[in-house]
Amino acid sequence: MYWSHIRPMRCAVWKYALPTIRLAEFPTRRPPDTTTPGPGKYNTVRTPFSGGLLHRHSFQNRKSSLFRIKHYMSTNTTTLTRQPKHYFSSIMVQSEGITHHIVVALETFFVPVPPLDLPAGHTYELRKYSRTRPDQVAERIKDADIIIMNIVPITAEVLSSEASPRLKMIALVASGTDCVDLAACKARGIVVANTPHCNTVSVAEHAIALYFAARRSVALSHTLVQSGKWPGKGSLQETLNGPDGKPPRSCRDETLGIVGYGAIGKVLESHAKALGMKVLISGRKGASTTPEGRTPFDTLIRESSVIVLCLPRSPETMKTISEVELNLMKPYAVIVNISRGGIVDEQALVTALRSAKIAGYGTDVYEQEPASPDNNPLVGPDTADLNLVTTPHVAWCAEDTIANFNRATKENIEGWLSVGQTKYPVI
Repeated sequence: MYWSHIRPMRCAVWKYALPTIRLAEFPTRRPPDTTTPGPGKYNTVRTPFSGGLLHRHSFQNRKSSLFRIKHYMSTNTTTLTRQPKHYFSSIMVQSEGITHHIVVALETFFVPVPPLDLPAGHTYELRKYSRTRPDQVAERIKDADIIIMNIVPITAEVLSSEASPRLKMIALVASGTDCVDLAACKARGIVVANTPHCNTVSVAEHAIALYFAARRSVALSHTLVQSGKWPGKGSLQETLNGPDGKPPRSCRDETLGIVGYGAIGKVLESHAKALGMKVLISGRKGASTTPEGRTPFDTLIRESSVIVLCLPRSPETMKTISEVELNLMKPYAVIVNISRGGIVDEQALVTALRSAKIAGYGTDVYEQEPASPDNNPLVGPDTADLNLVTTPHVAWCAEDTIANFNRATKENIEGWLSVGQTKYPVI
């Protein structure tokens, strides 16, 4: 077989033991053009004939390359297909030392799983589920090496070596980690990685949307119009008034207090200042001292006309806003919660709205989710007459958020397999 015979052909060698399949490439000769190197110059590629090492082939070692190709083709099932405009191509070969991973994606409904580009020596099988209930987790992850998930609880029970003996990594498509038992993961040596800052812009924008909806009584006005109350009253203007009897404030008269100054808090600060608001950044609740540039928590609660919560959920942040804080607020204060459920005492919040202690509340998160009249005091006909704006935990949802989640998830999994370190480690 001469080089001129090999050039126009595409060579593919197939082996059907899927867990041990590997992709390698022959050196590829480019079609001639003004940017092509001289005859005999080839790209650096990974070949199956030298243990997967990288080589730069030149004119002088063509015969050696051909000998190895001929020897390989003579000892393997080979298919040759004529490809007039392509010189060489890819080849799939069986190779020893391949690690095969079972990747289980539990909640692709929220964010589709991107194709994974695993390093050489690794293959994977992807098992996808649109949604997974807590009672389905154990069955679905029992063979998993890696799980990709969003919000479904991953408890110590399903993390036991008996329930998930092969599990080595959990890739969270979210910044919050409260749905995973991190202590159980640490005890077993299971790697956990999250995807922080992916939804920063969309969540900050959603917070602004909730602010305007609550300040302008949008949801309450909508309910009154749809129920036919407008003709009977003649005007619904007073619907927008706060408990102090005054019309809603404009942005230039607002003082925004940000509780939780992470990535979202910083973007929110920029948006608020662009709207003309004065911005205060809160110190830690209960702290004896406050860093420079921060406002003591109690002072911020008393002075702010708008309070936005951007906190992670932890034992320290639960009930950050309770009856005590609600009693300190101005009567025209609006609260926005885009952090996690449980940061606000929901029953105390409803009581404060009904007794006109604050002007409005907008939230995207709930102590129990999905929220319903059966499990949450904010939801249902009993709150229809309150200036209350509720959205179903969708502040994160945006086109760029999906792209960011996919990028970060790939970086975590591929980095862990390549160098033993995720891009965004939790444990």
